[in-house]
Amino acid sequence: DSLSALDYQTDLNLRRALQKERAETTVILISQRVSSIATVNQILVLDSGKVAGLGTHEELLTSSKEYQEIVASQEEDTHAN
Repeated sequence: DSLSALDYQTDLNLRRALQKERAETTVILISQRVSSIATVNQILVLDSGKVAGLGTHEELLTSSKEYQEIVASQEEDTHAN
């Protein structure tokens, strides 16, 4: 995950540039940061190498326990800082 080392503002700027430049292309983005992937068309959640969820951010918030746990842990980190 090459984006995890970026600060949030740089990450946001990069995501915006990718959205602008990728108009009609497929982009595979690997990220541990939910904010980096929350607006993409499809998210694939892996747990121990197995598919634990597939869908949009909103869909996974209701259908994937693993995704819910990831989101909750990152929200806790954000509030702690």
